[in-house]
Amino acid sequence: MVAGFLEKAVAGERLTRDEALELISSHDLPALGSAADRVARRLHPEPYRTYNIDRNINYTNVCTAVCDFCAFYRKPRSGEGYVLSREVLFEKIAETETLGGNQILLQGGLHPEFKLDWYEEMLSGIKERFPHFNVHGFSPPEVYHFSKINKLPVRVILERLKAAGLGSIPGGGAEILADRVRKEITRGKVLTEGWLDVMRVWHELGGRSTATMMFGHIETLAERIEHLDRLRQLQDETGGFTAFIGWTFQPDNTGMSHVAKAGAFDYLRTQAVARLYLDNFANIQASCVTQGLKIGQLGMLFGANDMGSLMLEENVVAEAGTVHYLTLDEIRNAIAELGFQPRQRNVHYELVDESRELRAVEANRRHKPGNTSRSVA
Repeated sequence: MVAGFLEKAVAGERLTRDEALELISSHDLPALGSAADRVARRLHPEPYRTYNIDRNINYTNVCTAVCDFCAFYRKPRSGEGYVLSREVLFEKIAETETLGGNQILLQGGLHPEFKLDWYEEMLSGIKERFPHFNVHGFSPPEVYHFSKINKLPVRVILERLKAAGLGSIPGGGAEILADRVRKEITRGKVLTEGWLDVMRVWHELGGRSTATMMFGHIETLAERIEHLDRLRQLQDETGGFTAFIGWTFQPDNTGMSHVAKAGAFDYLRTQAVARLYLDNFANIQASCVTQGLKIGQLGMLFGANDMGSLMLEENVVAEAGTVHYLTLDEIRNAIAELGFQPRQRNVHYELVDESRELRAVEANRRHKPGNTSRSVA
């Protein structure tokens, strides 16, 4: 039965939810990986595989939501809360640009005090100083929070953020798009329909975004497939997602530290099924940040066509005790070992000019991390 479903997906036929559930329940990892790899090679016959250079800048860790899975957030009035000053923010972007980056991933907690003009000023300040830099920022929970605190429709919020310089939206805060799970592991945060609606409106405005899934906690396998199905339905409707990125929950230092950490088997199996099920997604990204270099590299044979980002800075996963920082040479060599040419891309999966790419390689080899620590505005 499983073999038939795999051949169906490889041939380009759409899987049903029941068929996908059979696949994700399977323990035949080599068969799943082989099928996902065949699909990836059919969709991407080009001789290269891609990566990006960016930086995950968390402008604040102050958050009104309570998420049991998050080790990063701090409650309002916590002595450990911070807000980055504009000076430090611009310094971080400048360093990223020097190292060949073309975007920042800009996200933060749900701060209770800042109104929309604070975020607009931040975006316009970035665009004034770095006009060619993409701001991949403000996940759906943040946008939904902005809508509530400013008493404005999501569409108005997104129109104003786009006008101020927002380039694309990350898929953060999706966790599992099933309300049973969301209600159990988080309070004060957008539910499934709200997350999807933010993405839908952004796509209607001509914007592009990524989609994510954090799995390996309290969700069932059926709820993982429900998550993938909701993404596939929205992609059928709008076509606005550029890529899917899945990663395993990191329980250390969280309110769910009792949950057993999902391993490489579960990660690779789930990514393979995502590639087979998300037939309308052009790109699947491996998660080296949580899985490390070797499993991330293996993920390139389990349906992924992108190694993810060099990620010059990462704070959220790091607070949970597991983060793998890689060098640019390590990422490029991992791709080359698989027989592909490593190529740098932008958020739209367009290739960066090769001369610029080579300058970035040299800059990263010379780089010694500077002092871009947090500071309070």
